[in-house]
Amino acid sequence: MNILVISQYYYPEQFRINDICKELVKRGHKVTVLTGIPNYPEGKFFKGYGFTKKRKEVIDGVNVIRIPIIPRRKNQIMLSLNYLSFVISGFFWSKFTRKKFDKVFIYAVSPMFQALPGVWYSKRKKIDCYIYVLDLWPESVQLVTKLKNKFVLKIINKIVDYIYKNCKRIFTSSESFVKNIYNRGHDKNKLFFWPQYAEEFYIPLDKGKYMKDEMNSKRFKIVFAGNIGYAQGLDILIDTAEILKKENAQVIFYLIGDGRAKEELQKKVIEKKLQDYIKFIDRQPAEKIPEYYANTDMAFITLKKNLISDEILPAKLQSYFACGVPILGSADGEIKQVIEKSKAGFCVESGDANKLANQIKECMKLSKDDLKKLGINSRNFYKENYEKQKLLNILEKEMELRKDEENVQK
Repeated sequence: MNILVISQYYYPEQFRINDICKELVKRGHKVTVLTGIPNYPEGKFFKGYGFTKKRKEVIDGVNVIRIPIIPRRKNQIMLSLNYLSFVISGFFWSKFTRKKFDKVFIYAVSPMFQALPGVWYSKRKKIDCYIYVLDLWPESVQLVTKLKNKFVLKIINKIVDYIYKNCKRIFTSSESFVKNIYNRGHDKNKLFFWPQYAEEFYIPLDKGKYMKDEMNSKRFKIVFAGNIGYAQGLDILIDTAEILKKENAQVIFYLIGDGRAKEELQKKVIEKKLQDYIKFIDRQPAEKIPEYYANTDMAFITLKKNLISDEILPAKLQSYFACGVPILGSADGEIKQVIEKSKAGFCVESGDANKLANQIKECMKLSKDDLKKLGINSRNFYKENYEKQKLLNILEKEMELRKDEENVQK
């Protein structure tokens, strides 16, 4: 099949759509990605990219077309212009391109509006359009912008329903999303839970072979790797570290990555004199992250409590499972349910620093064998539920990318 993928974010930006596209090419499909000029999460164009630089390239066999967008910077006005510019550029591309495709696949992280060029193209060419929903709208935009205007929200809801209505299949990254979209009035037969997987380099590694100088502390180590944004709610670690510091608990948090909330967190760490408890490591290539997991005792996941946090299942969780690392969570809803089901770790209520501190103290009492068992459970849960090739087989089948079941199994 000749597949058009719509994703505002693509390599060198680190999203799982990079691997999905590469794998579809390996399976014999021709893949073209319509995306923007890379600027996430820093908010400025990556080095070597711009309005006149690298607008077309081939990455791992994937044809990449970059349409003009305004960089997101680090304020709400620029972020809104960033979202809008992709839709406007995508509109003109969808109306005037002469390129022909068999299917459209939309990778729908925020903003949901990025799906519109794919819908417009599919309607113009009368081909099937599929969407993979990883972020709910308008709930997400309400959280980020504090938007309360009923008229504007009504318009956003109409656009979201227009997108869903014009997709043949709606894949979701969490089971809760299925219920949410169904409750909006959409056909349940169109909805399909397709969990995220982790790339193949996320595997358990021998700690002895990958010692990290940045993590040479002898304390109990807890690692978070990924976007350090406001939605993650990592400020809970400030309060938690203060509690643990008063009790002289020998624990340390390593936060690996960048994001809009990082600078503010760093300032709080200095103000509260928590440098011995919270350390920051610059964003690393995704392929290097398993080496950091090999040096930790537990991996941390958290989400700030809000109206959709119960329904989200972040890709970070699959990465932790794939690397066979014990998991510590401060979250509710589906994240908490999955961690408890996996028997790979522990999860306390989101936003409760006291409960988190108490749980950490309990985890510090675990023996090496206890932690090892949690890690084994973590890896086994991944293989049973999120194995990459199984999930890609399912995607091909549900998108009718193969004409017969035998080819799907291959």
